Amino acid sequence: MADQNIQRQYIIRLFFAISAGVLIARALQLQVLDSSYRNKADATAIDEQIVYPARGTIYDRNGKILVYNNPTYDLMVTYNQVSPDLDKEALRDLLKIDSAVNIEENLNKNWRDPRFSKSVPFPFLTKISARDFAPFQERLYEFPGFRPVLRHVRGYPHINAAHLLGYIREVNREEVENSEGEYLPGDYIGSGGLELSYEKELRGKKGVSFVLKDNLGREIEAYNGGELDEPPESGRDLITTIDLELQAYGEELMHQKIGSIVAIDPATGEVLAMVSTPTYDPNVLAIDRDRGKAYNELLQNPNNPLFDRSIMAQYPPGSLFKPVVALIGLQTGAITPDRAVSCGGAYFYNGMRLTGCHGHPHCYNVETGIQYSCNAYFVTVFREIVDGKNNFYNPQRGLDTFNHYMHQFGLYQKLGIDLPREKKGFYPTSKFYDDYFNRQQAGQKWNSVWIRSLGIGQGELLLTNLQMANIAAIIANRGFFYTPHLARGLMGDEMNIPEEFTRKRKVDIKKEYFDLVANGMEKVVLAGTARSAFIPGISVCGKTGTAENPHGKDHSIFFAFAPKDNPKIAIAVYVENAGFGGTYAAPIASLMIEKLINGKIDDSRKWLEQRIMTANLMDAKP
Repeated sequence: MADQNIQRQYIIRLFFAISAGVLIARALQLQVLDSSYRNKADATAIDEQIVYPARGTIYDRNGKILVYNNPTYDLMVTYNQVSPDLDKEALRDLLKIDSAVNIEENLNKNWRDPRFSKSVPFPFLTKISARDFAPFQERLYEFPGFRPVLRHVRGYPHINAAHLLGYIREVNREEVENSEGEYLPGDYIGSGGLELSYEKELRGKKGVSFVLKDNLGREIEAYNGGELDEPPESGRDLITTIDLELQAYGEELMHQKIGSIVAIDPATGEVLAMVSTPTYDPNVLAIDRDRGKAYNELLQNPNNPLFDRSIMAQYPPGSLFKPVVALIGLQTGAITPDRAVSCGGAYFYNGMRLTGCHGHPHCYNVETGIQYSCNAYFVTVFREIVDGKNNFYNPQRGLDTFNHYMHQFGLYQKLGIDLPREKKGFYPTSKFYDDYFNRQQAGQKWNSVWIRSLGIGQGELLLTNLQMANIAAIIANRGFFYTPHLARGLMGDEMNIPEEFTRKRKVDIKKEYFDLVANGMEKVVLAGTARSAFIPGISVCGKTGTAENPHGKDHSIFFAFAPKDNPKIAIAVYVENAGFGGTYAAPIASLMIEKLINGKIDDSRKWLEQRIMTANLMDAKP
């Protein structure tokens, strides 16, 4: 019995001895032999690092790239990891840091400010191009405490379409505060153009990487083997409606001119080209170290190249408005298709010459009234719409009826194009005139004679060039339009465009009246005020306008569609301080039409193309 007890004691002692040996060996491995566990034990923080996504690429309708991504770097620094022997001159040379930049100021922050900490990375230098960063990256190991962060900025392979593309910039404080965590200081956001309109689709989704750091802020390894990391999601690629070749051609034609071209496919509402001049190379607003200087120069340019004249400028339409007056007059029964109006060189009222007109043959119907752009004809038509049968002393009812149709044409409202800052133009209402004349003299009444200039597109009437092009599209379609838009789809889901761009919007005017007006507009080009817009083999329907400019030379205006049947393009051209509509606006529109439909300019019209491209009208600006 005693021998058994002794044997049991030996077994127990041996078990404890072996267990102790295993524990000692394991401790030796953890604390001495395997340094990874010692490093993990020293880790006191998990650093959550943002991984920025690539922004979506933007294409034209034919797959040509309009906007792509350029890699750029922000160089972050952790102050307490920087070597005391930092070679500042080598740092300056490798990164091509301007001599005016004080490296010490970039490194030393106000450490009492809660925004900064010696153990937390902060930006040392931002917006470093990939080319400038490459030499430094090769020697990054020589600069402890510095860590690059890959960012994506915009690049532009072409110098065209700056206004409609927009640009990106850093978010401001208000945008950060209102984003519910979506944006952080230093993030980029679309500003203007499609970059802003489709910011949500283009920006993508940030990723995140979790990194173990020690008590000195040094990175050790990916936390938990990177299992918790989330990769970034790239933004979606945007396919636009723009025809890059047509856009570039329009900008060539408008070189050294102030104004706008808007071209629309009337069958879909897709914008084929949208030109605003003066313009600028979008590359100058790409995010880099020279951008601030370039932006200030654009701001200070007296010709205001940042201003998008296609959707923000509000112009009197002049005689372009006459087809609209004719359509409303026909629909309301104020006139018949065969209505004739005499013109003795002006519109006369009670023997007084009130509104002048140019010399032309007799207007014996609506079509010839449009063909010869007779002021007397359309003042008469407008007055008869407003006055009706017995409304001379109560013109409010007639003007309200007129404006009812104006609204259906998309006037005095934003059309809803997918660009920011679109203006809505203006047409005067009866309340506007009641208030206006009452302010001039209490109880003062107004009548159709006093507002007759509206009938020829003057007076208080204001339209954007986009609205003018859309009117041309409505006539081309014989009474309907689709909201003009620039997005054709998102890559991989080409038909995913907002529903409002596919909804047909109708004008309650009979198709037969649109046919009459289209006939008259065809005659304008064949034997009227726009012979300069004639294109052999293409039936062009157009209308010239010359808007009075009290500050200088009149504005040259033209809108058109072509071909007459099954039209492929509706276009409006507005050239400031360029004189008659047939001098510059009409030829420009015809060249754009020919370029789109035929793909080239016929040799017989090369002289016209050359005249337009070499014309410098900037000096005509008041």
